[in-house]
Amino acid sequence: MAAPLLRLLLAAGPLLLVTADPIRHKPGGNETLPLVMWHGMGDSCCNPLSLGAFKKMIQDEVPGIYVLSLRIGDNIAQDTENGFFMDVNRQVAQVCSQLAQDPKLKGGYNAMGFSQGGQFLRAVAQRCPSPPMKNLISVGGQHQGVYGLPRCPGESSVVCNWIRKALNNEVYTDMVQKHLVQAQYWHDPLKDDLYKKHSVFLADINQERAVNQTYKKNLQLLDKFVMVKFLQDTVVDPVATEWFGFLKTGQSKETETLQESVIYKEDRLGLAAMDKAGKLVFLATKGNHLQFSTEWFNDNLLPYIR
Repeated sequence: MAAPLLRLLLAAGPLLLVTADPIRHKPGGNETLPLVMWHGMGDSCCNPLSLGAFKKMIQDEVPGIYVLSLRIGDNIAQDTENGFFMDVNRQVAQVCSQLAQDPKLKGGYNAMGFSQGGQFLRAVAQRCPSPPMKNLISVGGQHQGVYGLPRCPGESSVVCNWIRKALNNEVYTDMVQKHLVQAQYWHDPLKDDLYKKHSVFLADINQERAVNQTYKKNLQLLDKFVMVKFLQDTVVDPVATEWFGFLKTGQSKETETLQESVIYKEDRLGLAAMDKAGKLVFLATKGNHLQFSTEWFNDNLLPYIR
């Protein structure tokens, strides 16, 4: 299952940011908090067409800022491959160790996750409060998971249908959960009991079993939790997950907002308390997945990392 899936997903190529507008320089200084970034599926820390260019843009925009673009593995090829096949819990543990050992982050940092990097960095905030994460910016992150195959070329494709069937039938087996990253945040609303019992990553960080009070306490230490939704997103299914919403349990068509969910109503993560305190920020932009202009970024996201 793994090899054909990798070939299919890699064929789609990394998802690129649109940064066609001119950068407007503003005053900045060394007092600015560092920024930690985590890339999305099929991308890497340093791709010159995506996060490499984005890192340079931020450094130009905020002189003196320290930007750490996370690399999971010894090189870019490993970093990309690990985004498909390395257990997410191991990835998060490695990142926590890396951040704790970086002297430039001791005073705290802001974090920005792209696509699946958004929920991975939220796991870092919940599990590893030192050094302290101040603002978490999730750009198209899938915080309630996904229930659809990203970038699968065509609903009638034989390969797509085979992979979709394999995910539906095998996603909550130990082998698939341990070895396929996307399975670890696959959320099947028709198999809620299996999801809650066997999901090795998402069900844990979303407190869908026993509530871990440490997770809840640590997440509430954030100053702001910013979530960006892409209104023409054809990659993430359902798009509501980018604002922590999802499909209602027991069916696969109707969605609910975060505020309508059990996670919020029972405040299992502290999100209701954060919402009341003004710590949750919901932003939306036109465009497909991870597509936005530099102007939009400067106006809407840059204030959270200055």
